[in-house]
Amino acid sequence: MVNEMKENVIKQKSFSFAIRIVRLYQYLCNEKKEYVLSKQLLRSGTAVSALVREAEHAESKVDFKHKMAIAQKEINETIFWLELMEKTDYITTEQFYSINEDAVEVIKLLTAIIKSTKLSLNN
Repeated sequence: MVNEMKENVIKQKSFSFAIRIVRLYQYLCNEKKEYVLSKQLLRSGTAVSALVREAEHAESKVDFKHKMAIAQKEINETIFWLELMEKTDYITTEQFYSINEDAVEVIKLLTAIIKSTKLSLNN
């Protein structure tokens, strides 16, 4: 039951994060005329939510854990692109901290879900 609640939270938070990433991508293209780095950010940032959705219908607990682990890698990559965007002045420090806060929350949730799934697989 606790794992189900975490999964619902991760579904909601990762989807909200994907929306923020799409809006940031639009801003970067329209305002900053940046198309290459922003495309990488868009790909990794939206993949997280897509993988969480895929995991909902995983074939097994092992498959579920695998999809969540890939989502964890994608959010970590997204944090890299956000850091790079901030350090190269495509986004402000304030913009970075705002969206990075959400990214860190998502990665923490994913990590907790992966750990609890590993525990249930070992029992």
